[in-house]
Amino acid sequence: MAITAQEVNKLRKMTGAGMMDCKKALVEADGDFDKAIEILRKKGQKVSEKRQDRETTEGSVFIKTNDDSSKAFLIALGCETDFVAKNEEFTSLGQSILDAAYNESPADVAALKATSLNGLTVEDKLVEFIGKIGEKIHIVAYEVLEGETVVPYIHSNSKLGVLVALKGANGADIDDAGKDVAMQIAAMNPVGVDKDDVDPTVVEKEKQIGREQALAEGKPENIVDKIAEGKLNKFFKDNTLLNQAFVKDNSMTIAKYLDSVQKGLTVSAFKRVSIG
Repeated sequence: MAITAQEVNKLRKMTGAGMMDCKKALVEADGDFDKAIEILRKKGQKVSEKRQDRETTEGSVFIKTNDDSSKAFLIALGCETDFVAKNEEFTSLGQSILDAAYNESPADVAALKATSLNGLTVEDKLVEFIGKIGEKIHIVAYEVLEGETVVPYIHSNSKLGVLVALKGANGADIDDAGKDVAMQIAAMNPVGVDKDDVDPTVVEKEKQIGREQALAEGKPENIVDKIAEGKLNKFFKDNTLLNQAFVKDNSMTIAKYLDSVQKGLTVSAFKRVSIG
């Protein structure tokens, strides 16, 4: 049967698929729109299956906070090419997934994928979009952070995002300080807020490395543990946020910088997500 341009355009508006794909689907479905939509979805599933092993080193981070900045949601949506990452439809998809997360507060990525989005699940929407653009698209990360005040930051390339929760503001304006700390997290990638947040297995591993290095340097066994503790403290200084030197002013740590902004101001938690 003959398929009109109006029918093709109608299917395109319904699915977002390309004109030629819509025409082929309608021809195959003998003009039945429901069947044509199913054909397009199956195409997306096939493309998705074929590209499961592809790397997604490009993409964008999307962040949304609630009205009082006590809770923030972060979505990292990955793709294969920078061309797609900068595509308006990709950005719109990422934003719509973020809105769904904000509205429904799913517990994890699996729950987010099962969340409803414009009549489909988020996962079905992703598959639909994969069929349209022909490359792998997936949710790299989904994070939620709550606190007294949560400050968001997205790096200029949109591939790195940070959420940092501050406490102890006592009514002071801490937005600039929060952004400074978020940028510190983006640049220095700390493993925890303070030394107590570091995984005990990591601590033990660092101690063991310190011992082995001391022995290799010929240090006496009776001081090896002391040397290892010193190296561990250096690890904490370099890798835990509050103990790191402030990038903008190396004369003070992040802890001292925050205290200088507002007495008692500190970080309660943070999330850092990077694509690629």
